[in-house]
Amino acid sequence: MSLTVIGSIKAKPEFTEDVKTELLKLIPITRAEKGNIQYDLHQDNNDASYFLFFENWENRDLWQAHMEAEHLKAYMDAVDGKVEDFTLYEMTRIE
Repeated sequence: MSLTVIGSIKAKPEFTEDVKTELLKLIPITRAEKGNIQYDLHQDNNDASYFLFFENWENRDLWQAHMEAEHLKAYMDAVDGKVEDFTLYEMTRIE
């Protein structure tokens, strides 16, 4: 069963561009990962410090492998102290 993941990232306002730069680095690497179906980054039109990833994965195990990948660890190190809030939602499409 496929998995949809929503990642909500709120950067500290003074670090918005730093966080955005690091988020953009994740896109080509993640899109090439086994099991990735969709990996799209969005930025709020009214609050530039708010980002949202909309992801679709073949299954949860492949998404978990992504979550443990080196490029994600590098992202976490690069934005340490620069993110105000981070929330993940694991979802299943029902229709």
